[in-house]
Amino acid sequence: MAEDCPSETRPRGRHFLQHRYLTMATSRFPPSDLRRQVGSPRPKGRENRETLCRNVLIYGHCRYEDQGCTFSHDLNKNNNGYQSDMSKKALNVESPSFTPASIQPVAGKKATFSTGAASAPAFTPRLGGTPVGPPADLEAAVFNPAAIREFTPNFDVSSPAGANGSAQDGAVSYDPFTMGAVGQSLPATQYNPYADEHNALGAGGSSYFPPQGAFTTPLQPLQYHLYAPVGPHRDDLMPYHRMTHDFFLPEKLREELQKKAEASLQIIPNSQLPQLDNYHSLVALDTTHRKNANIFGYPSWVYKATSSKTGNLYCLRRLEGFRLTNEHAIRSVKEWRKIDNANVVTIHDAFTARAFGDSSLIFVQDYHPLARTLADVHLTPNSSHGTRFQPKGPISEGVLWAYISQIANAVKAIHSINLAARCIDVSKIILTDKNRIRLNACSVLDVVQFDLRRPIQELQQEDFMQFGRTMLCLATSTLPVHLTNLNASVEQMSRSYSAELRDTIVWLLTPQQAPAQKTIDEFVRGIAGHIVTTLDESQHRADELNTELFRELENGRIARLMLKLGAVNERQEFDGDRSWSENGERYMLKLFRDYVFHQVDSNGNPVLDIGHMLRCLSRLDAGTDERICLTSRDEQTSFIVSYKELKKQLGNAFGELQKGSKQGRGF
Repeated sequence: MAEDCPSETRPRGRHFLQHRYLTMATSRFPPSDLRRQVGSPRPKGRENRETLCRNVLIYGHCRYEDQGCTFSHDLNKNNNGYQSDMSKKALNVESPSFTPASIQPVAGKKATFSTGAASAPAFTPRLGGTPVGPPADLEAAVFNPAAIREFTPNFDVSSPAGANGSAQDGAVSYDPFTMGAVGQSLPATQYNPYADEHNALGAGGSSYFPPQGAFTTPLQPLQYHLYAPVGPHRDDLMPYHRMTHDFFLPEKLREELQKKAEASLQIIPNSQLPQLDNYHSLVALDTTHRKNANIFGYPSWVYKATSSKTGNLYCLRRLEGFRLTNEHAIRSVKEWRKIDNANVVTIHDAFTARAFGDSSLIFVQDYHPLARTLADVHLTPNSSHGTRFQPKGPISEGVLWAYISQIANAVKAIHSINLAARCIDVSKIILTDKNRIRLNACSVLDVVQFDLRRPIQELQQEDFMQFGRTMLCLATSTLPVHLTNLNASVEQMSRSYSAELRDTIVWLLTPQQAPAQKTIDEFVRGIAGHIVTTLDESQHRADELNTELFRELENGRIARLMLKLGAVNERQEFDGDRSWSENGERYMLKLFRDYVFHQVDSNGNPVLDIGHMLRCLSRLDAGTDERICLTSRDEQTSFIVSYKELKKQLGNAFGELQKGSKQGRGF
């Protein structure tokens, strides 16, 4: 501000009184925008024109004399009445000093009553407004206490009656001291300290704050507060343990999400992989270069690709050297699109391609970044024996029950639409989150072995056998190809785990005697208690993520404020005015930017207090009445302004930019 003011209007010296600050702000901004009107009260009627202003009595002058103050400011005009009023007061600075005539009593004078006082008639007060002369009816004019009605308070604040029930002539229709009746007469509208216009929330309108438990729409956009404490919470932290990073995502979760985002955007420069018709930017996801045809009968490869139509990421599973002989085989993939289960990887499409130099069958599935198979997580290849796996450590029984519950959920969804998984293997089940698994590549064998036309009931019974072998592999840390002696493996598992887990796996591995068949509903009823435990763990996990999401909600509204401030501050030119961001209310926003982000200590070093920045931006977003002092960089100009006024100024400045925007887009 000091740089743009002419030299003759630039304030000289430092002024630190609030009166001087507000006077400087008045010259640049309208009073209604910079501060709340204080000083002389609003006049109630024309009789105030003859009343001497209090500011003249206290300060000797009134700063609002030229700004609409209707009280009298002429001291000489009201001097006589003022002196008469002041003489009535016991304490007055202009009263004459007390000078005693004499300490001794005056000779000849006695401090006694007059002789006529004893024979004086009794004092009888007259009614107000009675003439001084003899009344026409003396008995009617005599004061009679019994004729005066007893004072009854009136609690009806909405009635136009006078104060203290002076205009209440009728009988009281309710007990004035019953709070229930008083509460009915009070207005229902609650005071909202964050509302810009309080008149719009009068007694005739609806309440701003909705009642608890009712889903109502507020009258205006919601006002936010600083970091609503939504649970769950940690109880082992003291108040001084809270750090700045507690306002944001935990470092482990942030690192995990950033790694997934980085993996999703990863590309291979100078890649030799071909570009398909609808997919491009292929990235190989296989961790091994060996061709494995044990599961599908064909070597399979997995790629990450980007759709040319939607731009979304997908996972492409390619079967090398497959020749399609029946077109109905690919159509069977349409049935798998109906499955929408949390433990099954969604299948979108299947097609053949020759872009890889051979006849390949490609399946399009959902892409889960950084997903790992159960074999990679729980089994580690031995460097000396490439085909053997050694355990990383025993898996806890709780994790195994979580795996069983989730696989049972996936199998139930698949069997319910008359399909079979046919691919329940540790190398084809992926782990996408903590103890979160999904069945992958379930539809591949339906296309590859379409010509065999095996009964669906037989395939579903094989699902139970594969289910049991997979859990036995994880419990004994053995690959399915090395699981040759089931009885020995079950005995080995029973040494480390409970009998219930052993009986569950034995039930899956035992074939049902014909014609009876095992059903997934029967299996789910048997493990219902462990399914409830898994559900409880998943809900706790959802609560934790919901809590972290609430923290990021605060960051979102603070980011919007910073975007608005960045759009207004230091704007070189707008609407033909090169100093638009340095004039008017935009100048105060610039000083607020310096107050929040550019503070320095006594040595001139920058103060990087993130807590101060968050508090200031949150109070600006809420528009509180708290006042702060904004000082220019040359320390020649200072303003006392509230966050509510700054919020209004930011809204006005950004609204001007929105009106001048050609795109018509905004916040």
